[in-house]
Amino acid sequence: MKNHKIGILTAGGLAPCLTSSIGRLIQNYTKLLPEAEIYGYLNGYQGVLTGNRIIISETVRKNAEQLFLFGGTALGSSRIKLNNVKDCLKKGLIKEGENPFEVAAQQLRGDGITILHTIGGDDTNTMAAELSEYLEESGYNLTVVGLPKTVDNDVFPIHQTLGAWTAAEQSAIFFENIANENTTSPRQLLIHEVMGRNCGWLTAASAYEYRKRLENKNFLSEILLERRRWDIDAVFIPEIDYDFEYEVERLYRLMDEKDCVNIFLSEGAGVERIVAEIESTGESVKRDAFGHVRLDEINPGQWFARKFSNLLDAQKTLIQKSGYFARSASPNTRDLELILKTADQAVQFGLNGQSGVVGMDEDFDNEMRCIEFGRIRGGKPFNINTDWFIEMMKDIGQDISAFHYKS
Repeated sequence: MKNHKIGILTAGGLAPCLTSSIGRLIQNYTKLLPEAEIYGYLNGYQGVLTGNRIIISETVRKNAEQLFLFGGTALGSSRIKLNNVKDCLKKGLIKEGENPFEVAAQQLRGDGITILHTIGGDDTNTMAAELSEYLEESGYNLTVVGLPKTVDNDVFPIHQTLGAWTAAEQSAIFFENIANENTTSPRQLLIHEVMGRNCGWLTAASAYEYRKRLENKNFLSEILLERRRWDIDAVFIPEIDYDFEYEVERLYRLMDEKDCVNIFLSEGAGVERIVAEIESTGESVKRDAFGHVRLDEINPGQWFARKFSNLLDAQKTLIQKSGYFARSASPNTRDLELILKTADQAVQFGLNGQSGVVGMDEDFDNEMRCIEFGRIRGGKPFNINTDWFIEMMKDIGQDISAFHYKS
């Protein structure tokens, strides 16, 4: 059998799958190839560019299962785009005149890596594809196998990305406590801002999970503990072009009736409106290395709060973000099962010399496959025609048939 050296890196934002994925990969390779060295590149592609890596010790290899219980990433992360020379240079990761792909290739060649596992979203894995292609053109045979991580669940053609189920559950748990704030003052507006730049899946799934958890509570309507005070009144996601005048009228009636309004807001909902408003004043909108609008700079939750607070005559408005709370969690049972299965397949594809991203391929009846890198891309929208979403929206009185689906 070929002598292997395994490389592992995690990149991008956190998701409840990174450390557990690392653990399962280490566990599998230790079992199948106990003599093979396993390298962990620290802080994603930054570690590859700078040569900052560790060799996984025997102690870690023997106790890899312990990593299943942790959130975060045991190898660190960063947002580095290898084809953004200017950004790599600015961050001191390369020298003037150097090509980031060549710098990364030299490091991997020098370390003798034969299989590289990249755990990340579409940006991470498209970078892996370009790196693999560059190495192949330069005559170095490296198998690159990605694992699809993102809480947004927005990667084509993958049905379910790792960590997304857990993030939805944790966002629901987060709002269970926040919802109690509706008792602190009359006419209160609660806005739960959920991660999701272009895809509303996480916001929708969080709302769905939260409402399922409400079924386990026994309310007392004779006092302020009425179920409808804790229920969700609106879900705003990027895929839907809402009639805001209609929504304001509906929510105003609810504020009059139950003395509070609870909104689940995807951070990407209404971004076009916010950006247009900012740019109309002559200001510029800050973007990251990938060209994405920096949502923390424009603060969608604050923008919606200002708009709705006045229009609903709210006496108190509270905006709470569950993003960091949810994405840094350890995986739940459902997610861990998918993570372990995906990592197991990733190891087999790696040993077979097959590059790609392991995931449930929607174009093949959700069969878990090593999906070709060329078919991986981000920006997959949430399907608002999903049965559970339609039923939920009707149940909360926000019938989506009154709105338009963004193409």
